Amino acid sequence: MPDHYNELMMNTNTNLLEKTEFKYVLQDVAEPNLYRFLFNYDEIPKIAFNRRLVPMNMPKDIWITDTTFRDGQQSREPYTTEQIVTLYDMLHRLGGPKGIIRQSEFFLYSKKDRDAAYKCMEKGYKFPEVTSWIRASKKDFEMVKEIGMSETGILVSCSDYHIFYKMGMSRRQAIDHYISVVRDCIETGVKPRCHLEDITRADFYGFVVPFVLELSNLMKESGVPIKIRACDTLGYGVTLPGAALPRSVPGIIYGLNHHSRIPSELIEWHGHNDFYGAVNTATTAWLYGASAVNCSLLGIGERTGNCPLEAMVINYAQLKGTLDGMDPLVITEIAEYYEKKIGYHIPQRTPFVGEDFNVTRAGVHADGLNKNEEIYNIFNTEKLLGKQPKVMINNTSGVAGIVHWIHSHYDENGKISKQSPAVADIHDWIVTQYNDGRVTAISDGELYSLTDKMNMKYNLGMKRKG
Repeated sequence: MPDHYNELMMNTNTNLLEKTEFKYVLQDVAEPNLYRFLFNYDEIPKIAFNRRLVPMNMPKDIWITDTTFRDGQQSREPYTTEQIVTLYDMLHRLGGPKGIIRQSEFFLYSKKDRDAAYKCMEKGYKFPEVTSWIRASKKDFEMVKEIGMSETGILVSCSDYHIFYKMGMSRRQAIDHYISVVRDCIETGVKPRCHLEDITRADFYGFVVPFVLELSNLMKESGVPIKIRACDTLGYGVTLPGAALPRSVPGIIYGLNHHSRIPSELIEWHGHNDFYGAVNTATTAWLYGASAVNCSLLGIGERTGNCPLEAMVINYAQLKGTLDGMDPLVITEIAEYYEKKIGYHIPQRTPFVGEDFNVTRAGVHADGLNKNEEIYNIFNTEKLLGKQPKVMINNTSGVAGIVHWIHSHYDENGKISKQSPAVADIHDWIVTQYNDGRVTAISDGELYSLTDKMNMKYNLGMKRKG
């Protein structure tokens, strides 16, 4: 049970004197706490509520870190060295002069990965800083130092699923092992970043907080900052108000910040998308006190993937009201590079990067786009992402869809409207196609051919754009 603790702290965000009510001590249990009432393996996991709310506490400075070349390589064929360097260049440009994309982590096990890390470091960019993820051994720490990196990630699993079943240890043994590893890292001259694996199934106040308090004490003793990465390894984190630990993202971030006394700039969230929550959990981590969220390009990562980095670029702008120098046009460059050079297929309706993310097929939407683009487009996608809103023509597009398509692809000097006979002829042809059993959309090639014929038939004098 927790002992009373009477330290008072000034919260610089609220300017209030706050009391840390308890000092949490390790509960070194004989049997693992698997939270079976929440995680019955034969049922869908449950979300429990205790209706306790913690305050929002978004740090003044928030940023993004990248795991494309670490977690992002665990679910696909490895990137080539050239591909890694190219994507790293793009991350640098996307992050802008303020370095909102602060770090990028690399594997170091293969020569190819080490070569890529060297080449990226040779760029001399301040951001993203090149960091690593390694096994917890002195030999690997020496390798990190030899390469010239100042920081590395270390796996410190924190749920009883991992401590008892994967590692075969007690909680006390796990903490002692982790602390010794972190000491080795510090003694080697490398700053540790502790990856608290499976935190959303961990006994938060019985293990996580006591462990992080020991890391906090080690940080004070050594004078070396120790980052805490809260890893939602299976995507169990939830953002719903009043949700109970261990699944509550606000509760986890608040506990690390307030009870474990870890400053926001040393707290990082790493979420997975198993329950479609990766973007929400990352955004919530920012809101409740984590400065950093760890993401991968296009969300590519283990199983269902990580939080998509491009989504957090957009969410940063939504929360802060500014892109702070980030260049979102690079997002489209990255998507095109994946498709054309890497050969990775992006689902067409993926927000911001899918080929059809701002394409409409409904006639009523096309009619709105014709009248004012803002009615059915999320923001100026042409200016910010280099992606003009488009209409895909099918059996639901109507004459409004045809008009919008022609406006987008031809200089027509106001000669085309919903009442134009050329539009009526094209519409009649499309209706006949679907009445005859067609099920696919009308291609741009077919529409160009039809429109060119109508252009000649009605002597409209239109010219194709581009």
